[in-house]
Amino acid sequence: MPLPLAPVASIALRYGAVALASYAIARQIGKAPLDQRAEEAMDDVDEGLALRREREQVNGTGRFRRVIRLGEDGPGVEVDVTALGRIRFRKV
Repeated sequence: MPLPLAPVASIALRYGAVALASYAIARQIGKAPLDQRAEEAMDDVDEGLALRREREQVNGTGRFRRVIRLGEDGPGVEVDVTALGRIRFRKV
């Protein structure tokens, strides 16, 4: 039984266009310098959500860290999402 090429070609063309557009956008984005102080601050954040309120500002931190494995002893990926936020109110 021959493989119909028209549906396969249209799907390949669509995925190729998306890949080309993604590559072009990635080439346009500049590289930001690595700030070691910010990296260390994010490493110090505890897992979970925390809010701290002071007189002039509210600070919030959050961290989600998990290891996802394929199978019992299969290859894994560590997902580490850290967020720092600050909202400041000042009378002017």
